[in-house]
Amino acid sequence: MTLPDPGSWGALLAIAAMAVATYLCRIAGVAAMSFVPLTPHVRRGLAALPGSIVVATVLPLIERLGLAAGLALLVAVAAMAVSRSELVALLTGMAAIAAARFLGF
Repeated sequence: MTLPDPGSWGALLAIAAMAVATYLCRIAGVAAMSFVPLTPHVRRGLAALPGSIVVATVLPLIERLGLAAGLALLVAVAAMAVSRSELVALLTGMAAIAAARFLGF
């Protein structure tokens, strides 16, 4: 009987280690928040957190990808506001960036 290639074990160990790290990060957040009193100020901060994460993710992409990405984001946000459908927002955003790139933006 031969042992598998050590390289495949390394990949599996890395995946397992990252799964454990992810789990520990999630548990650490829950544990830390058990010591924080949920005042109205803290609740407002927690409610704003998802939006700030989206902004922190999207703005560097717009900066790197330029005007076409910014226009596509505005179109997608408008479509989401009108239709309340993520799929419609995604499709209109993709169509907008394709059109902007086709037009040379």
